[in-house]
Amino acid sequence: MSTLQNFFQQIIYKQQLAHHVPANKVLSNWASSVIALLYPQLSPISHPKIDDLLHISDVLQKELEQILSATKDCSSFDNAEVARQFFSELPEIYRLLNTDIYAILNGDPAARNEFEVIRAYPGFYALCFYRIAHALYTLDVPMLPRILTEFAHSKTGIDIHPAAEIDEYCCIDHGTGIVIGETAQIGKHVKIYQGVTLGALSVDKSLAYIKRHPTVKDHVIIYSGATILGGETVVGHHSTIGGNVWLTTSVPPGSLVYHNSEITVLEGKLINE
Repeated sequence: MSTLQNFFQQIIYKQQLAHHVPANKVLSNWASSVIALLYPQLSPISHPKIDDLLHISDVLQKELEQILSATKDCSSFDNAEVARQFFSELPEIYRLLNTDIYAILNGDPAARNEFEVIRAYPGFYALCFYRIAHALYTLDVPMLPRILTEFAHSKTGIDIHPAAEIDEYCCIDHGTGIVIGETAQIGKHVKIYQGVTLGALSVDKSLAYIKRHPTVKDHVIIYSGATILGGETVVGHHSTIGGNVWLTTSVPPGSLVYHNSEITVLEGKLINE
């Protein structure tokens, strides 16, 4: 066997071991259709009758069942039941997303109305995909939740692991560069600006099954560029974390944490002088 034949034989062997999953576009299109069902502002078609919406819901439930059935790691599941359970959670997903809209609308002075938040805000887009992916994750669906949140990541620059726990009224302002790790826990009424990382102190593979990412309690504001690391790190409720802060220890409720930088302003001076 030639070197090239041997190489392609290895490729064939890898294909046989592959975890067969429907194409990412199939998954993202399904999730986008679910979001458009919940928010007609994202749909080019109006559905004024309840029967129309029930029909679309039934079609999307069947599509999810087919996606699960085409996923190798779901071969032992009762995929029809998993799809049914997901759609039974749709009212709660909708409720949570409505609280996120409220939080963004009231947290950003530039936001004019709900329509603008739904159609134009990347933070809301990322939260839509996260909340759908998280619901699938809690049903023990493998692989698909991560593909969905990574699709939203590619569109928005906001990286939310589907296993992260994010409570109601989450406001993501601007959002680009936000990273929220797998075991992060975020409470109610939390506002997160661009460039924030809720990460792990270590990326050692042996830590895969322990809490590695921080806990953020209710009514916390985290300004741009802040990095909060560690599974034992807890940000107490009603705290404010300033921009560019590097935090690896817990802070009590009501704390103000800020980075003290020195900036010098010389009026009337040029750099080359």
